[in-house]
Amino acid sequence: MKVQVLGSGCSKCRITIEQIERVAQERGVSVSIEKIQDPDAIRSFGVMATPAVVVDGRVCHAGGVPGRDEIASWLR
Repeated sequence: MKVQVLGSGCSKCRITIEQIERVAQERGVSVSIEKIQDPDAIRSFGVMATPAVVVDGRVCHAGGVPGRDEIASWLR
């Protein structure tokens, strides 16, 4: 599963990545996480608030750190 985390690399972005990795590991789901920090690339997704999460090409979340239950719903 391809997961992209869009953002400037701030603490919320790092926490988002850590949470996704943790939930994926707990559920036994293999994920490939890519950090995207380029503002033009982020805008190309139509995202106005970061961190944002894109799973398999679909924006699933934008603005703030997602909750564990929300992350788990993406990894099904």
